[in-house]
Parts: sequence; C-alpha cells; structure tokens
Amino acid sequence: MIQQEEIRLPEFKRGFHLITDLIMRELPDLPDKGLLHILIKHTSAGITINENADPSVRSDFNAFMNQLIPENHPVYTHTYEGADDMPAHLKSSVLGAELTIPITNHRLNLGTWQGIYLGEYRNYGGSRKLVLTVYS
Repeated sequence: MIQQEEIRLPEFKRGFHLITDLIMRELPDLPDKGLLHILIKHTSAGITINENADPSVRSDFNAFMNQLIPENHPVYTHTYEGADDMPAHLKSSVLGAELTIPITNHRLNLGTWQGIYLGEYRNYGGSRKLVLTVYS
C-alpha cells in the first residue's frame, strides 16, 4: 500500500533546521515495516539526515556550505534573482532533494542521534513543500 501527503513547512530563516518533529506530526500511522520517501519540491533548499542533538552541528553545516559555495563568485552567470540564488541551487544539488528512511515497528528507523534537516539556502525562501510517501 502507498500513502502520500504533501505538507507545507513554515518559513525558516537561512540555515539548517531540524524538521523531524514537523514531519512526524504530518505522517499517517506508519506500517510495521516499510519506507518513507521525502522529496522537497524546491531547487534552492535541501534535506539531509545528521546529528540531532548539538545545535553547533547545524551552524557548522551552514558555515561550511557558505565557504564551499560562496555568494558572488565570478563564475556565476545566473545572477538576476539575487546573490543567494545560484549558490542556493548548487547547495541544493550537493545536499540533495530527497531521502528514503526505513520504517520498523511503526517508527522511522533512524539512529539515536539522527534527525532530518532542512537546508534553507535563500535569504527569503518562504515556506517549503515536502511530499511524504509511505510504502508498506
């Protein structure tokens, strides 16, 4: 059986944000075994799984991504949507736009210290949409 929900996240400031709880609130009852697929429907934000306890991990992610892919780089030609736009597209491709997480015993089978992050790369990205698909 396949169940699917499209949800809208609240607007987040630029940076990395734990969204595991927001996703969990929107999911239907999970099967005993299965998979959750998550797609972010945007090209200037991304999702990933990482450390969910220490907030410094999120700020380090942000600092590293901004150093790896800086604004106003002279090679960018896609610049008419603002200095943060092309770097946001590159960061989205580097981090990714989708995740697949196993479901075991009616729960997401994440590690103890793992959480789902939203990478918001625009200064004013607005609310973001996720497609949540549960396969059982």
